[in-house]
Amino acid sequence: MTYLFNDPAAFAAQAVQGLALAHPDHVATVHGGLVRATETPEGQPALVIGGGSGHYPAFAGWVGPGMGHGAPCGNIFASPSASQVYSVARNAENGGGVLLGFGNYAGDVLHFGLAAEKLRAEGIDARLVRVSDDIVSNPPEQHRERRGIAGDLPVFKITGAAIEAGADIAEAERVFTAANDATRSFGVAFDGCTVPGSEEPLFHVPEGQMGVGLGIHGEPGVRDQDLGTADEVAALLVEGLLAEQPERVAGGYQGRAAVVLNGLGTVKYEELFVVYTKVAELLEQAGITPVRPEVGEFVTSLDMAGLSLTLVFLDEELERHWLAPVDTPAYHRGAMPDVQRPRRASFWEAGADPVPAATEESRAAASHVTAVLDLFQRVCAREEAELGRIDAIAGDGDHGQGMAYGSTGAAKAAHAALDEGAGARTVLVRAGEAWSESAGGTSGALWGAALTAAGGVFADDAGTSSEITVRAIDAGIDAVLRLGGAELGDKTMVDAAIPFRDALAEAFARGDVSTAIAEAAQVAREAADRTADITARRGRSRVLGDKSLGTPDPGAISFSILMRELAEHLS
Repeated sequence: MTYLFNDPAAFAAQAVQGLALAHPDHVATVHGGLVRATETPEGQPALVIGGGSGHYPAFAGWVGPGMGHGAPCGNIFASPSASQVYSVARNAENGGGVLLGFGNYAGDVLHFGLAAEKLRAEGIDARLVRVSDDIVSNPPEQHRERRGIAGDLPVFKITGAAIEAGADIAEAERVFTAANDATRSFGVAFDGCTVPGSEEPLFHVPEGQMGVGLGIHGEPGVRDQDLGTADEVAALLVEGLLAEQPERVAGGYQGRAAVVLNGLGTVKYEELFVVYTKVAELLEQAGITPVRPEVGEFVTSLDMAGLSLTLVFLDEELERHWLAPVDTPAYHRGAMPDVQRPRRASFWEAGADPVPAATEESRAAASHVTAVLDLFQRVCAREEAELGRIDAIAGDGDHGQGMAYGSTGAAKAAHAALDEGAGARTVLVRAGEAWSESAGGTSGALWGAALTAAGGVFADDAGTSSEITVRAIDAGIDAVLRLGGAELGDKTMVDAAIPFRDALAEAFARGDVSTAIAEAAQVAREAADRTADITARRGRSRVLGDKSLGTPDPGAISFSILMRELAEHLS
């Protein structure tokens, strides 16, 4: 478990701050994360790598010459928000464009994608590149749709070396893709991790067994089987990866591989070395030469008991970049040129633009909106533990925490805007930005987008009405559908939101708004409960297959609860 923390909600931010204070020659803090302590050379593409916290040394520990130029850092196991990614990217970019690298998870895809759109709108060449090395999360023919785990290390390392060697952004993107396509990882877990402030791990593995195919966000394995000896575990991992070994071709792969044996947090170095003894033997028997193998903790999951094995099937180019020097707080190899470039002032710090003028009617509507957000905050705090319990069965267990963090941030932002005289539109837009910023993750992106879209229906120079309220809810749900891309039957929030929207339109046509929302909320709850009978087709739960059967989707449940509470509030 995590023993040393203050406020669990501030744990990730305080850890990043401490890392920067411990390594002032390497990194500097900016809003949303870290950048190099020295300025990116003019015209060099910036490699911005990031994701949730709890994985140290990934990702903040890999910022420095030969690797990352910056790292946006989300909450524990939650993606950084779009504004965090944008801030770090703007502080790292210096005329060469930005390569935004992350593990292939839904929340990261959403938030990094939104940041890229904003960067491109400002004329910056921003490209999204995803690590997808986990062999259990999709079949070989869908390699680029797999999730990213410890393969982050070699893929980011190889790409950073290519940039250091002079690659422009197009060349760096090509190298990243080649490295990712050559990388495979496979892991096992012996017990789950415990997030700060919690008393129980996100999951348990039965004694004497291991979860095969773990994730790095506290997800259990896709199946449990008997825990064997260190040699048997090594054989399981090596055989799984070698099943996808490419053919040996002239000018390409010739039987040489980068090797990373990664501890997840509790399995320590001596145990890893015991396992690696067998790994090295099995690779030799397969005719594979390990190239600069790495054994240690590289992509952790707080205190998860487990380990993973990563192979990168190298060609000459990838091997050259794998062996190149690198100098970061947590990963060092060889000697980098001593070039001093003082950091320029931070491009952007979190802060709001002046509040637009608002009429008295709109400020009155804004007060009602803020009261609803206060309600959402109380409800999410009340339901946090139960939503986390549901999410931990076939996910990473952070949905309750994310909803609590997001609603708290939204309510605070709404009150701050209201105190400055904001109207309904501005209050909702500020609240949406804050929900996304505070929660991160998939739910943060979706609820942030929903509030922002709802705000677009209101105005700062007019009041509100029942019709506007219904239109705003409809706009929010449309934003969730457009941004998330989920459909009915995927076992997501959408499975409750679409029935709610349809029922709301029908009920409002024949009654008042509070009664209509109440009827629709009941429909949403029934639809959410029925997701227990669905096998997930999207997100992390998809990887665990039938493990999600019998448990409703936490996003659908939280949506239905908030809509029920909204109806009671309006009545």
